[in-house]
Amino acid sequence: MSDSAESLLARDWRSSILLYSEAVRATVKNVALKNTQVLAAFFYEQMLQDQAAKLFLSHETVHGRLIPSMQNWINQLFSVDVQADFVALVELQKKVGEVHARIDLPVHLVLHGARTIKNKFSDLLEELDGVCVEHRKEAFKLVSDSLDIAMEVMSRAYASNSDRKSRAEESYRLFSAVHNAAAEKGRQRSALLDWENQLMFDLAVGTAVSNLLTIKKSDFGLWFIHKGLHAFDNLSEVKIIMESIERIDEMMPNLEDVADRIELLKKIRSEARNIQINVDALFDKYNELEAGRDELTRLLSRKYLSVVLSKEVNYARKRGIAFALIVIDLDFFKRINDTYGHEAGDAVLQQFSELLSNRSRAGDYVFRLGGEEFLILLVDVNKETAIRVAKQINQKIREEKFFIPSGDLLKVTASLGVTLFDGHPDYSKLLSRADKALYQAKEKGRDQVVYLES
Repeated sequence: MSDSAESLLARDWRSSILLYSEAVRATVKNVALKNTQVLAAFFYEQMLQDQAAKLFLSHETVHGRLIPSMQNWINQLFSVDVQADFVALVELQKKVGEVHARIDLPVHLVLHGARTIKNKFSDLLEELDGVCVEHRKEAFKLVSDSLDIAMEVMSRAYASNSDRKSRAEESYRLFSAVHNAAAEKGRQRSALLDWENQLMFDLAVGTAVSNLLTIKKSDFGLWFIHKGLHAFDNLSEVKIIMESIERIDEMMPNLEDVADRIELLKKIRSEARNIQINVDALFDKYNELEAGRDELTRLLSRKYLSVVLSKEVNYARKRGIAFALIVIDLDFFKRINDTYGHEAGDAVLQQFSELLSNRSRAGDYVFRLGGEEFLILLVDVNKETAIRVAKQINQKIREEKFFIPSGDLLKVTASLGVTLFDGHPDYSKLLSRADKALYQAKEKGRDQVVYLES
């Protein structure tokens, strides 16, 4: 959601509030503040009757955190006056929507929750003494409008984040099979050659031009248009290939003219060769640059961190198991760059990455988050195992001799923050806790492991 969109929504929100009298706004605010706990409790009581909602709300950590958050949200939403910071209010709803998208909370549950609050607020308004029916109606309309606007902002943020997440997940699906890229590349080269050979054969046996298989309808064309375009999005070769495909299919009807057929077939063959060259280039780029690996270290990049975390959170919650995060930061790494140069720093990072890869299992994930910061996701572990692995890594780093281009051998240490998945569906909580553990390791003097409970 752009800043301009947020400003527009904030302006609309303020305009909607101005439609109601100060007395009506005061009534809604007083009822909300007086019954915040009642509304929040009723909300969760109703939501937990939904089997789908239980997956997200039944965990005690979630429940303990969400009730205070819900109370705060109710207070902010229904205590708005014309002088309020509506941009900040929109931003709050946006963040809520982003969290919903991150944990894959179904939209229908969010809307059901809003309806639940409306119904309970209606009951509370009916219980007011000395308030006329018209005033109660206006107050309920204000409640309804406020919730509807909040839901609109949340939904926009949800849709935007879900779209990005879906693209990342699809991209990760392609990446996860990247070890088969050579096979896929071979298949598509063969498919393109098969189309060419079939075209030549059909013309040789006198097949009508109108019955010839166009390249768009060939196995290669269908793969490229429906998968390749998405997989290699934003790479320059994609446009080149698509233009060649268009040109080939534009030439196909002209094969009717036997006199020009040879020249046209030469042009079609030339375009097919152009496609093949650029398909090869796409796979090469995909492997080296676009496959989600850090160019220097060959570890996973931050690009797929959210996808992997979402996948592991869902897996762990469904099976009742845990995984751990180890965030690692090389101590005083800037000194290496300043003293020996960036080439030396790169050499240390490459050797360090190899060390981490060798200390992880096949099912674990090792990321380079950026600079000298790394992350290991240990699958299917408990607290004791996670701490033991982290300490082993710490010790191994301390013992390692790092080779740099000058021929010198360097000793390096690292700070490690460790935490265990606690069942919370929002992986950002886990990342934040791991970062806090790393910060504590640095504060305590570096070259050590700090474990942080939820």
